[in-house]
Amino acid sequence: MAATLAMPCTPFAMERREYSTYQELLKVVPKLEEHVMSSSEEAVITIAELIQKGASGARADDRKSMKAAIIDWITLKGQTLIPHIPRNVKTGQGFHHECIGTLLCPVGTKAKLCSSQLQVAGDQWPLFLYADYSYDAEDPWNGLLHSGLLVSAYRHVFTVEKGYVPVGSYRESTYPQ
Repeated sequence: MAATLAMPCTPFAMERREYSTYQELLKVVPKLEEHVMSSSEEAVITIAELIQKGASGARADDRKSMKAAIIDWITLKGQTLIPHIPRNVKTGQGFHHECIGTLLCPVGTKAKLCSSQLQVAGDQWPLFLYADYSYDAEDPWNGLLHSGLLVSAYRHVFTVEKGYVPVGSYRESTYPQ
């Protein structure tokens, strides 16, 4: 999987990735190719629309289930988030919540972002992307994309472990101020 993500975005690389995806689809639906080749153009369009509908539904399911799971992942072990966030309500989530807002904003920018005094530059990354939610001002690349939260999200989307409970230092650490 990592090799696929690291491929350059050239037309040939994209074509190879799409072909690889198609081959995986044929493993799941063995007679699909035979059916597509013997079907009318309208039937092929219908098949493509159904595949797209299934993919969209899967993404929606992942987003919906991840919203509740993230609350568990960012809650410190043995504690609760204050203020409490209901799993089925959007109000109070995101930048408006103290803990979540801290994780979503680049280090030291939350107050300025909320008051519209600052716009985030492309080289400023949210704190949740860093290992143990720890940003090193001397070396901003240190720990970037090594967050346990990212690992949990990856496992949630790409494995069967929908009930996965993260284990590790990021659950036991404290939030930065």
